[in-house]
Amino acid sequence: MRKIPLCLLFVFLFFEAFSQSGDELEVRKVLDGQVNSWNRGNIEDFMKSYWQNDSLIFIGHGGITYGYKNTLNNYKKNYDDTTKMGKLSFDLLQVKRLSSEYYFVIGNWLLKRSIGNIGGTFSLLFMKTKSGWVIITDHTS
Repeated sequence: MRKIPLCLLFVFLFFEAFSQSGDELEVRKVLDGQVNSWNRGNIEDFMKSYWQNDSLIFIGHGGITYGYKNTLNNYKKNYDDTTKMGKLSFDLLQVKRLSSEYYFVIGNWLLKRSIGNIGGTFSLLFMKTKSGWVIITDHTS
């Protein structure tokens, strides 16, 4: 009889670890999708990974931007052609599960461009929604 609770605990821990790694893979897949969309010059598709809500927060060199539409408009204004967009790459430094609903990601970004490369560091807060993982806060420097 004592073995049953121990077995149940093992099964619970196994499934918890599996779901955690599955969620992490989904978050990483969202970021891979962003890179692919950006490198095709498709900002609209790139933005699908962001929370389409007025509460989205983007913090960048221009300060704080609130809302999905404002963030999208800023991207379109600042990267209005593929020369400015260049080719994007991410170097993920940390992908950390905060809870079953939130992930925190830290990484470096680089745009290789004919007009001069630029890059920096980012931190992202992901939230799990019915439709999948979305970025709800982006701090990019």
